[in-house]
Amino acid sequence: MAEVKVLTMAGAEAGTLELKDSVFAIEPNEYAVHEVVKNYLANQRQGTQSAKTRGEVRGGGRKPFRQKGTGRHRQGSSTDPTQVGGGVVFAPKPRSYRYTVPRKVRRLAMLSMLSSKLADGEMIVVDAMSFEKPSTKEMIKTLANLGAAKKALIVTGTVDENVMKSAANIPGVQVSWVGQMNVYEIINHTSFILTKDAAQKIEEVYA
Repeated sequence: MAEVKVLTMAGAEAGTLELKDSVFAIEPNEYAVHEVVKNYLANQRQGTQSAKTRGEVRGGGRKPFRQKGTGRHRQGSSTDPTQVGGGVVFAPKPRSYRYTVPRKVRRLAMLSMLSSKLADGEMIVVDAMSFEKPSTKEMIKTLANLGAAKKALIVTGTVDENVMKSAANIPGVQVSWVGQMNVYEIINHTSFILTKDAAQKIEEVYA
Protein backbone atom coordinates (compact mmCIF):
# COMPACT_ATOMS: atom_id res chain seq x y z
CA MET A 1 0.00 0.00 0.00
CA ALA A 2 1.18 3.49 -0.85
CA GLU A 3 1.85 5.80 2.08
CA VAL A 4 1.41 9.56 1.80
CA LYS A 5 1.98 12.43 4.20
CA VAL A 6 -1.05 14.11 5.68
CA LEU A 7 -0.80 17.87 6.17
CA THR A 8 -2.77 20.36 8.22
CA MET A 9 -4.19 23.54 6.70
CA ALA A 10 -1.13 25.30 8.12
CA GLY A 11 1.17 23.03 6.12
CA ALA A 12 2.46 21.05 9.12
CA GLU A 13 2.70 17.26 9.00
CA ALA A 14 -0.15 15.45 10.74
CA GLY A 15 0.90 11.83 10.21
CA THR A 16 0.59 9.51 7.24
CA LEU A 17 -2.19 7.75 5.37
CA GLU A 18 -2.02 4.38 3.64
CA LEU A 19 -3.75 4.29 0.25
CA LYS A 20 -4.86 1.11 -1.48
CA ASP A 21 -2.78 0.07 -4.49
CA SER A 22 -5.93 -1.04 -6.33
CA VAL A 23 -7.11 2.57 -6.37
CA PHE A 24 -4.02 4.78 -6.23
CA ALA A 25 -1.26 2.62 -7.73
CA ILE A 26 -2.51 0.99 -10.93
CA GLU A 27 -0.85 1.25 -14.33
CA PRO A 28 -2.52 4.31 -15.95
CA ASN A 29 -4.53 3.54 -19.08
CA GLU A 30 -4.17 6.45 -21.51
CA TYR A 31 -6.85 5.13 -23.88
CA ALA A 32 -9.49 5.08 -21.13
CA VAL A 33 -8.56 8.59 -19.98
CA HIS A 34 -8.70 9.90 -23.55
CA GLU A 35 -12.12 8.35 -24.17
CA VAL A 36 -13.62 9.73 -20.96
CA VAL A 37 -12.23 13.25 -21.49
CA LYS A 38 -13.48 13.25 -25.10
CA ASN A 39 -16.90 12.11 -23.88
CA TYR A 40 -17.01 14.81 -21.18
CA LEU A 41 -16.19 17.59 -23.65
CA ALA A 42 -18.71 16.29 -26.20
CA ASN A 43 -21.44 16.22 -23.56
CA GLN A 44 -20.71 19.87 -22.70
CA ARG A 45 -21.49 21.00 -26.25
CA GLN A 46 -24.77 22.88 -26.58
CA GLY A 47 -25.38 21.74 -30.13
CA THR A 48 -27.29 24.92 -31.03
CA GLN A 49 -25.36 25.82 -34.20
CA SER A 50 -27.74 26.44 -37.09
CA ALA A 51 -27.70 27.86 -40.61
CA LYS A 52 -30.29 28.06 -43.39
CA THR A 53 -30.33 25.79 -46.42
CA ARG A 54 -31.36 27.04 -49.86
CA GLY A 55 -34.92 25.99 -49.07
CA GLU A 56 -35.08 28.20 -45.98
CA VAL A 57 -33.52 31.49 -47.07
CA ARG A 58 -35.76 34.29 -48.31
CA GLY A 59 -36.22 34.78 -52.05
CA GLY A 60 -35.83 32.48 -55.03
CA GLY A 61 -39.20 33.01 -56.68
CA ARG A 62 -38.29 34.36 -60.09
CA LYS A 63 -35.21 33.79 -62.18
CA PRO A 64 -32.72 36.50 -61.07
CA PHE A 65 -31.63 37.41 -64.63
CA ARG A 66 -32.27 36.14 -68.12
CA GLN A 67 -30.58 32.99 -69.34
CA LYS A 68 -28.48 34.44 -72.17
CA GLY A 69 -27.01 37.72 -73.25
CA THR A 70 -25.89 39.15 -69.92
CA GLY A 71 -22.36 37.74 -69.91
CA ARG A 72 -23.12 36.12 -66.57
CA HIS A 73 -23.45 32.47 -65.63
CA ARG A 74 -26.78 30.66 -65.92
CA GLN A 75 -28.74 30.99 -62.72
CA GLY A 76 -32.25 29.89 -61.86
CA SER A 77 -32.59 30.99 -58.23
CA SER A 78 -31.17 33.64 -55.91
CA THR A 79 -31.16 31.06 -53.07
CA ASP A 80 -28.47 28.96 -54.74
CA PRO A 81 -25.43 28.46 -52.43
CA THR A 82 -23.17 30.08 -55.06
CA GLN A 83 -25.09 33.35 -54.79
CA VAL A 84 -24.56 36.11 -52.24
CA GLY A 85 -27.32 35.69 -49.66
CA GLY A 86 -28.00 32.15 -50.81
CA GLY A 87 -28.38 29.08 -48.63
CA VAL A 88 -25.61 27.01 -47.05
CA VAL A 89 -24.70 23.61 -48.46
CA PHE A 90 -25.20 20.87 -45.84
CA ALA A 91 -26.09 23.56 -43.28
CA PRO A 92 -25.48 22.60 -39.61
CA LYS A 93 -28.65 22.09 -37.58
CA PRO A 94 -29.29 21.82 -33.82
CA ARG A 95 -28.31 18.36 -32.59
CA SER A 96 -27.19 16.55 -29.47
CA TYR A 97 -23.55 15.50 -29.18
CA ARG A 98 -24.19 13.38 -26.09
CA TYR A 99 -23.11 9.77 -25.93
CA THR A 100 -22.16 7.36 -23.17
CA VAL A 101 -18.96 5.54 -22.32
CA PRO A 102 -19.07 2.07 -20.69
CA ARG A 103 -19.00 2.17 -16.89
CA LYS A 104 -15.87 0.00 -16.73
CA VAL A 105 -14.00 2.45 -18.99
CA ARG A 106 -15.09 5.40 -16.81
CA ARG A 107 -13.94 3.57 -13.70
CA LEU A 108 -10.58 2.66 -15.26
CA ALA A 109 -10.03 6.27 -16.34
CA MET A 110 -10.72 7.56 -12.82
CA LEU A 111 -8.34 5.03 -11.25
CA SER A 112 -5.72 5.90 -13.87
CA MET A 113 -5.86 9.61 -13.03
CA LEU A 114 -5.81 9.01 -9.26
CA SER A 115 -2.75 6.79 -9.67
CA SER A 116 -1.09 9.23 -12.05
CA LYS A 117 -1.51 12.18 -9.67
CA LEU A 118 0.01 10.20 -6.81
CA ALA A 119 2.89 8.89 -8.93
CA ASP A 120 3.69 12.40 -10.24
CA GLY A 121 3.71 13.88 -6.73
CA GLU A 122 0.78 16.17 -7.53
CA MET A 123 -1.55 14.79 -4.85
CA ILE A 124 -1.80 16.62 -1.51
CA VAL A 125 -3.71 15.04 1.37
CA VAL A 126 -5.06 17.34 4.09
CA ASP A 127 -6.36 16.06 7.42
CA ALA A 128 -9.37 18.39 7.12
CA MET A 129 -10.40 21.58 5.35
CA SER A 130 -13.01 23.79 6.91
CA PHE A 131 -13.69 27.47 7.46
CA GLU A 132 -15.93 29.14 10.05
CA LYS A 133 -17.18 31.42 7.30
CA PRO A 134 -16.34 31.94 3.60
CA SER A 135 -12.97 33.67 3.28
CA THR A 136 -11.00 34.04 0.06
CA LYS A 137 -8.05 35.38 2.05
CA GLU A 138 -7.92 32.29 4.28
CA MET A 139 -8.20 29.96 1.27
CA ILE A 140 -5.29 31.69 -0.47
CA LYS A 141 -3.25 31.39 2.72
CA THR A 142 -4.12 27.68 3.05
CA LEU A 143 -3.16 26.93 -0.56
CA ALA A 144 0.16 28.69 -0.04
CA ASN A 145 0.80 26.66 3.13
CA LEU A 146 0.13 23.44 1.24
CA GLY A 147 2.43 24.42 -1.62
CA ALA A 148 -0.36 24.06 -4.18
CA ALA A 149 0.06 25.12 -7.80
CA LYS A 150 -1.93 27.98 -9.35
CA LYS A 151 -4.35 25.46 -10.85
CA ALA A 152 -5.66 23.33 -7.99
CA LEU A 153 -8.62 21.02 -7.54
CA ILE A 154 -9.84 20.61 -3.96
CA VAL A 155 -11.95 17.52 -3.28
CA THR A 156 -13.87 17.17 -0.01
CA GLY A 157 -15.76 14.20 1.37
CA THR A 158 -19.11 16.03 1.37
CA VAL A 159 -20.44 19.33 0.06
CA ASP A 160 -18.98 22.20 2.10
CA GLU A 161 -20.44 25.59 1.18
CA ASN A 162 -17.82 27.58 3.10
CA VAL A 163 -14.95 25.87 1.27
CA MET A 164 -16.64 26.29 -2.10
CA LYS A 165 -17.39 29.98 -1.54
CA SER A 166 -13.88 30.62 -0.22
CA ALA A 167 -12.37 29.38 -3.49
CA ALA A 168 -15.01 30.81 -5.83
CA ASN A 169 -13.10 34.02 -6.61
CA ILE A 170 -9.65 32.47 -6.99
CA PRO A 171 -8.69 31.95 -10.66
CA GLY A 172 -7.61 28.39 -11.42
CA VAL A 173 -8.92 26.93 -8.14
CA GLN A 174 -11.96 24.66 -8.14
CA VAL A 175 -13.75 22.79 -5.36
CA SER A 176 -15.58 19.50 -5.84
CA TRP A 177 -16.64 16.56 -3.71
CA VAL A 178 -16.22 12.80 -4.10
CA GLY A 179 -19.64 12.26 -5.66
CA GLN A 180 -19.11 15.00 -8.26
CA MET A 181 -15.43 14.96 -9.26
CA ASN A 182 -14.59 13.80 -12.76
CA VAL A 183 -11.55 12.82 -14.80
CA TYR A 184 -11.51 16.06 -16.83
CA GLU A 185 -11.31 18.24 -13.70
CA ILE A 186 -8.48 16.13 -12.28
CA ILE A 187 -6.42 16.20 -15.48
CA ASN A 188 -7.09 19.93 -15.99
CA HIS A 189 -5.58 20.94 -12.62
CA THR A 190 -1.96 20.57 -11.59
CA SER A 191 -2.47 20.11 -7.84
CA PHE A 192 -4.99 17.53 -6.63
CA ILE A 193 -5.87 18.32 -3.00
CA LEU A 194 -7.78 15.64 -1.10
CA THR A 195 -9.11 15.77 2.42
CA LYS A 196 -8.45 12.63 4.45
CA ASP A 197 -12.17 11.96 4.54
CA ALA A 198 -12.41 12.27 0.75
CA ALA A 199 -9.51 9.84 0.21
CA GLN A 200 -11.22 7.23 2.40
CA LYS A 201 -14.54 7.68 0.57
CA ILE A 202 -12.82 7.32 -2.81
CA GLU A 203 -11.41 4.00 -1.64
CA GLU A 204 -14.87 2.90 -0.50
CA VAL A 205 -16.31 3.69 -3.93
CA TYR A 206 -13.52 2.40 -6.20
CA ALA A 207 -11.76 -0.33 -4.20
